[in-house]
Formats: sequence, structure tokens, C-alpha cells
Amino acid sequence: MTFETILYDVEDGILTITLNRPDRLNAFNNVMRDEVIAALDAADADDEVKAIIFTGSGRAFCAGADLGGGGDTFNYKPKDPGIPRDGGGLLTLRIYECLKPVISACNGPAVGIGATMQCAMDIRLASENAKYGFVFSKRGIVPEAASSWFLPRVVGISTALEWTFSGRVFKADEALQRGFVRTVYPADELLPAARALAKEFCNETSAVSVAMARQMMWKMLGADHPMEAHQVESRGVYFTGKSADAQEGVKSFLEKRPASYPGKVSSDMPEFFPWWEERDFK
Repeated sequence: MTFETILYDVEDGILTITLNRPDRLNAFNNVMRDEVIAALDAADADDEVKAIIFTGSGRAFCAGADLGGGGDTFNYKPKDPGIPRDGGGLLTLRIYECLKPVISACNGPAVGIGATMQCAMDIRLASENAKYGFVFSKRGIVPEAASSWFLPRVVGISTALEWTFSGRVFKADEALQRGFVRTVYPADELLPAARALAKEFCNETSAVSVAMARQMMWKMLGADHPMEAHQVESRGVYFTGKSADAQEGVKSFLEKRPASYPGKVSSDMPEFFPWWEERDFK
């Protein structure tokens, strides 16, 4: 697939989406937003894609919103009546709904939307060159990309507030210490490490099981009682338990051989999926 602002590369079942505006430090604009969403749509529809890695081209991951509009950068003038939707939120909500594991391989500075888009990713890895900044208080705006929901769930409310109150830029070692990233690597080891992790999610695992687990874990972050989890898990065990994947999982274990799961995310998700009601923007 060919895009203007991103690179889309699939190898060994792993899709790497590279933010690709290196002359602008991969600054985020509407074209990039639409292209990343289109790439995720394509990935979800492609059963050959088992996992997704995000990274940046050149020395940055994403320098935040493209400020080429000067002081009016955030002064949106909607064509239609009502409040226009935040572009970063459209992106993170699409990541949230993704059916494949999503890994961030943050290779350099990640500020504003460059940081908040990673909040919706499942696992965040960083280069020693990575820096993060939730800089909204220094731009006179508020957190975006649904980060007021995602960030406290990733690092806790106190750290989320500290980072957004101050708007300061901090290094990868602080992100590691506060639990925002899983591991920090030398720059040349970052992508190999991300690919190795992605392969763990792809090799001898049921794509349907992985897709279900991803949605169950994320959706239950908003549940008000464990009964919600029990209800979904009971349905999930019932429907997946009679699937060809479950047959293969048990047989391969008993026969002490590698598993080969036939189930496809595009056609073999349990019949009660999705179990949640879509939320409207009001």
C-alpha cells in the first residue's frame, strides 16, 4: 500500500507503520491521521497481519501537531454546525478498536499527539533517544486524543497529572520508571526488539484468541463490576471452546507439536462479538 505520510510494510505477519514526514519530525496533520486510520482498517481486514508496530522515520517518533498554521493551528473552523471532533481522538479510538496487538517502538522525541497516541497502544518500547512531552499546558490547550482516559490508566492519576500540569519534556528513563514504557533499548536494538516481541504474539497463538483478549482487557478498564468480565468471559469460553482453534490448541499440546490455528479474525470471531454498544459523539 502507498501513502503520503506513512510507510506500510508487512513482513512475517508483522505490519510496521512508520510515521514518515522526517523533514517535519513526523509532525501530525489531517492527512497522517486519515492514513493511519486507513492503515489500521487494512490491517484488521488482512488475516496475514498478526501484529502491528508503530515507529517514526528519521530522528523523531512524532513532534506533535504540525504547527505550520501558527497561532491559529488549533483554531478550528468547522464546515458543519457543532463541535468538531479532535483528530487525535479519532486516531486513538481507532487504535482502541483494533483487533491486532499494537506495539510502539518510540525511536525519538514524541510530543503532544506523538505521546498521546502511544497511550492507546498495548505495549510501549523506547529508544534511549526517546523523549516524551504532554505539553498541552504550554500550548494553551487541553489534553487530547482521549488521553485523559488512557494516560491515568497507564501510569496512574498522580503521574498523569504531574506530566500534564507541567507540560515538561522528559527522557525515556523517567518514562520507564513511571511505567509508561516497558523497556528502553539502544537505538539500533529498538526495532529488532519490537519485532521479537511481536513474533511472540504471532507464533503458535490463535489470532481469534488474541483479538478477543485485546478487546476484553481494554473494554474491562471501564467496567464497574467484575460481573461484566465474568459475563463476557463465560460467553467467550462457550463459543471459542467449540471452535476449531480450541480443538487444535488441545491436540497440539497433547501431541507435543507446534500448533497451527485455522481461525481467522475476518470470519471466525465468536458470534456475540462485538458485545458492547458503540458510543456516539455528542
